[in-house]
Amino acid sequence: MAELINQWLQKLAIDPSLHTPLTAAIGLSLLLIICWLSFYISKHYVLTAVHRLVLRSSNTIDDLLIEHNVFGRIARLVPTVLLLALHQLFIGDSPELAYGIELFAKILLTMQVAQCFSALLSVVNHQLGAKSKDNYLPLTATIQLIKLAIYLVAIILAISIAINKNPVYLLSGLGALTAVLILVFQDTIKGLVASIQVSANKMVAPGDWITMPQYGADGDVQEIALTTVKVKNFDNTISTIPTYALVSESFKNWGGMAKSGGRRIKRSINIDMNSIQFCDQALLDKLSKLDFLKEYLSQKSSQLNDYNKQKGYHDADNPNIRRLTNIGTFRAYISEYLRNHPNVHGNMTCMVRQLPPTEMGLPLELYFFSNDTAWVNYENIQADIFDHMLAIAPIFELRLFQTPTGHDWQGAISNSALNK
Repeated sequence: MAELINQWLQKLAIDPSLHTPLTAAIGLSLLLIICWLSFYISKHYVLTAVHRLVLRSSNTIDDLLIEHNVFGRIARLVPTVLLLALHQLFIGDSPELAYGIELFAKILLTMQVAQCFSALLSVVNHQLGAKSKDNYLPLTATIQLIKLAIYLVAIILAISIAINKNPVYLLSGLGALTAVLILVFQDTIKGLVASIQVSANKMVAPGDWITMPQYGADGDVQEIALTTVKVKNFDNTISTIPTYALVSESFKNWGGMAKSGGRRIKRSINIDMNSIQFCDQALLDKLSKLDFLKEYLSQKSSQLNDYNKQKGYHDADNPNIRRLTNIGTFRAYISEYLRNHPNVHGNMTCMVRQLPPTEMGLPLELYFFSNDTAWVNYENIQADIFDHMLAIAPIFELRLFQTPTGHDWQGAISNSALNK
């Protein structure tokens, strides 16, 4: 092709001293046009045809190849390969220009091949992500480390091409730069070690809910990368945590709770201690209408009657006589109510206990597990149960304690005024 251009210039009777530079300039222009046309055809026609075939295919791997632009990066190799293969034919007697083009094409081809491998590794990461999550494998961190190694090798090859030295020559000099490399890549090295420890100890996996207040993280882990962990918080913000922080600092992983199938509810209501009393017959008659108390009242009354008869206590006013209390009966009702609730986990701890009395009254704590761990459902179950507890407490002639409000003081002042 360079010879044809030279002959054409001779027919135009151009100064022979200009033949060599003009041949090189025209040949380079034609070569660049050919490279551009090859890229245009491969991108707008070949890739379009490949995309259509992929859409018709039921295989999912080829969809990932398109999603991560593997075919697009391969298409970029076409003009570079043509530039490297055809430059001698178009340039002619310009060895410096030919050498420069060859050098540029080889370096560009090296980096493009590295990009192709990087895209393929992204496909592998996406395809095996679910399995690595279940097995607590640090796949993302490993893939990123391999990508880093590929780009380092590509850079070394590119430098060796540029200075026309064997790559082994450059590698032999890396020993002296080890300390510098460790300093530059210290976060990467710590992240790699941390990701291995996280995987080996099964500390956290993508999809787990973790809380780490020191980093403002409270949500689901999206990705465990080589240097950072991405957490999508429940307010839809994203927190990034250094990977090594999962090993060096403490965090709470709620993944075990989700897998167990039960989520703890631990909340108390405060009872006004002035409302705690023995149950009289009228109260017992009223409480016996509650289905959850019928068996309890029957058994408990029988036990108390047998005890009182054994001790010879027949007078109801005898202070030594054993009687039911409204707070104890309320605890029994709550326990039976929780055991029969469809959303309370039957195979986990379920109890109602008294906490030490305070100036706020007698705390009555409900400690149990819901059988639905989803956040919204969990909150609804918890609210429904305590709605019922708060509403039914007056039936037991128990008052719930709360700090007096402005409405309470207004009522007390109004009553005082009426009494006067």
